[in-house]
Amino acid sequence: MKSLTSFFALLLSALLLTACGKGPQLPALGTNDVILAFGDSLTYGTGASPTESYPAQLQSLIGRKVVNAGVPGEVSADGLQRLPAALDDTQPKLLILCHGGNDFLRKLSEAEASANVRAMIKLAKDKGIGVILVATPKPGFSISPPDFYAAIAKEFSIPFNDAAMSGVLRDNALKSDLIHPNAKGYAQIADTLAKLLKKSGAI
Repeated sequence: MKSLTSFFALLLSALLLTACGKGPQLPALGTNDVILAFGDSLTYGTGASPTESYPAQLQSLIGRKVVNAGVPGEVSADGLQRLPAALDDTQPKLLILCHGGNDFLRKLSEAEASANVRAMIKLAKDKGIGVILVATPKPGFSISPPDFYAAIAKEFSIPFNDAAMSGVLRDNALKSDLIHPNAKGYAQIADTLAKLLKKSGAI
């Protein structure tokens, strides 16, 4: 009877977490754990100084080391080739992945971008590294991300944000040019990701 009661208590807790809309959870980050921010110019911080990139501002917000591994101009196929060494070099507990924007700008295959993003996530998760996926918008009238980001996040049951980049890039006051945020834009992205880290239980 006691074990049955415990089972129902656990079931109720799981249902309550779902009802509260907490979404996918991550292991808590220790104070010495490293976060790897991996992507292209949006991660690198083009349009602002190095201390104003979103990884640098996120580090200040959460009190954890955030390594900026953004490479301007990189397409997802090249990111996939670069990621293993970046993971080995930094030994992160968590990967924040924001990739695909240059594929869209160069009008490369969306299916290939999707496959590369999926492969990067699998690579990290196979190493026991938690992942947060940040969607990159396609250029155009709506400045919205392709649907494959949400589908991949659901497939891997990982925390996901599809509004941080899109919201900033729709606001001229938060941009340094047509496709990059300015310091205020990166600050808004960092704040959004800090909130997602708290919601997911990472901090």
